[in-house]
Amino acid sequence: MHTTKFMGKNQLVERLTEQMRTQKNPPENPQAAAIAILQARGQMEKDGKTLTAAGQARDAMTAEQRAKDRAAKRTGASPNAFSYNPKTNAATFRRR
Repeated sequence: MHTTKFMGKNQLVERLTEQMRTQKNPPENPQAAAIAILQARGQMEKDGKTLTAAGQARDAMTAEQRAKDRAAKRTGASPNAFSYNPKTNAATFRRR
């Protein structure tokens, strides 16, 4: 995933669709694949259009905030303990 498109808030579906489109072996229909992923995560309703409360919370975050949130959940550290690399969409522990 090497996209820096759709990094802002309220672009969750667009960002995931773009990530699916630009991966090594993209699916035939990137948007449908993105919607299926969001539905499997419980972030989108079965209608494929409406975000759940969890999806709305993720959609209200930027790509940076989501990456830091994932890292914080994984490690138990505060999201503020991480720095973000937009080229890799990864959060790493901030050096002191």
